[in-house]
Amino acid sequence: MARSRKIEEDDVLDAAERVIVRLGAAGLSIDAVAREAGISKARVVYTHKSKRALLEALIDRRLKAEKLRTREIVEVSRDTPHPELFGRIAAAAELPRHEDRAIMLAISASLSSEEKLQNLMREWTMEDLETMESGSRPRAALMAYLALTGFYCIEHFDFNRWDAAERLRILEDIRTIFMSFREPG
Repeated sequence: MARSRKIEEDDVLDAAERVIVRLGAAGLSIDAVAREAGISKARVVYTHKSKRALLEALIDRRLKAEKLRTREIVEVSRDTPHPELFGRIAAAAELPRHEDRAIMLAISASLSSEEKLQNLMREWTMEDLETMESGSRPRAALMAYLALTGFYCIEHFDFNRWDAAERLRILEDIRTIFMSFREPG
């Protein structure tokens, strides 16, 4: 008698990401994820009660992974003028992958109508903004962070793609915003 393979939470979320990459946010459905994971629709519904719950779990996983990645890069940047900011700038040096862009677009599309998802993103943003207030130059960090966030959004939403050399110049310019900004008062 054959044993059915154990399906883990990550297997379902991995399948959801593959569906989004292939079909976009509009193609994400419980049925599509079940087909992609090779499991029954009931199994997906058992773990994630709805498409919205599936998206919430996907966003939660992505946010946790990004927070871990950020913590690691901030630790490496601890000897910079503002580790929280300079760590995020260093992280931005990595070119976004096609898969990340597709997931970002799906998340963005979901945010327009889902208050819980909006709150997840608000909380993440507020945490980032609070970390910019740490250090001796909070306003400079905020201005550079806002520039960095704009850079991230333009790239992740695929509004523009800069070549490698220009990307590095832009990130250096964002560092310069921090270093040259005059704190009020």
